[in-house]
Amino acid sequence: MKKALIALMVLFAIVAPVFANGSAETKAPAAAAGTGNVATDPKVTLVYAEVNPLDTIVGRTGTYFKEQVEKLTGGSVTIDIQASGVLGSENDVLDSILGGGTQIDMSRISAFALTGYGAKKSMLLSIPFAFASREHFWAFANSSLAPEFLNEPQEINLPIRGIFYGEEGFRHFFTKNPVKSIADLKGLKLRVSNDPVMTGMVKGLGAAPTVVSFGELYSAIQTGVVDGAEQPIANYKSNAFPEVAPNLILDGHTLGAIQVVICDNAWNKLTKAQQDAIMEAGKLAQAYNQKISQEAEDKVLAELKASGCNVVDVTDKAPWQEACKSVISNSIKGQEALFQQIQALNK
Repeated sequence: MKKALIALMVLFAIVAPVFANGSAETKAPAAAAGTGNVATDPKVTLVYAEVNPLDTIVGRTGTYFKEQVEKLTGGSVTIDIQASGVLGSENDVLDSILGGGTQIDMSRISAFALTGYGAKKSMLLSIPFAFASREHFWAFANSSLAPEFLNEPQEINLPIRGIFYGEEGFRHFFTKNPVKSIADLKGLKLRVSNDPVMTGMVKGLGAAPTVVSFGELYSAIQTGVVDGAEQPIANYKSNAFPEVAPNLILDGHTLGAIQVVICDNAWNKLTKAQQDAIMEAGKLAQAYNQKISQEAEDKVLAELKASGCNVVDVTDKAPWQEACKSVISNSIKGQEALFQQIQALNK
């Protein structure tokens, strides 16, 4: 009798919640809201696109982000990094994501990549000489102003959201033939991404901007389609560009601000606990990027010089800044006050 009573009590404990909350079938979808333990939440794999190799600053940052996400979610979220541009250029990836494609969930992009999709605030981060130093950029990235920029895609109804900021060093020009000063750029065909700020800057410097996909840049230089391009130092080396353009002039025209974004379709697949873990991993990855960027760039630059790459320092940037005055003034129109807020962070 006692055993029968216990059995009935156990049965009631199992069945009661079903009657209280509806059938087992109607309750099942609630698992997507979380199980109370992120490690036992539904398993999700997110495909992460990276145009550069994993040994670059951005590649290492992506790997660190992946490790932190998987650690903080107890393995319920896995990040599948597809590096070295196997999923296409940054614009290819954004076109796919914003066009409703489901093959790519996340991407590391240059901050200016969103300007072609209507993100006006992001344009301010790519303006020539907007950041006087790395310290200036990090004062912005760690300020209360940064979330306003990260959230811009949501404000203009793009189906992506920013997670964190980082940087890959200042961007410099590299060419097939030696360039010793700004005057030597005149008439050269320089590869740019399809971005109005970059195009305007190259025109201002007296060169001819030529849009070439990043994946085709090596062969474009090799075959003479373009005479050179611009990239951060680490990316210049990791993509083997010194083989075809062994001349690097350190003009530092733009800081390579980057951000990691996730599409809404992927975000909505996650439980609240998984979303929180991803945002926390983003904070950790941003701090990691800040820690490694300068040291990593210094190491690569030393290796380039040791290998025989012709590296020219620019001691006076005034002529370069003067040549960019027009594109700077045109790019900040309507956002002068916001641009000044960024400038005021340089202390």
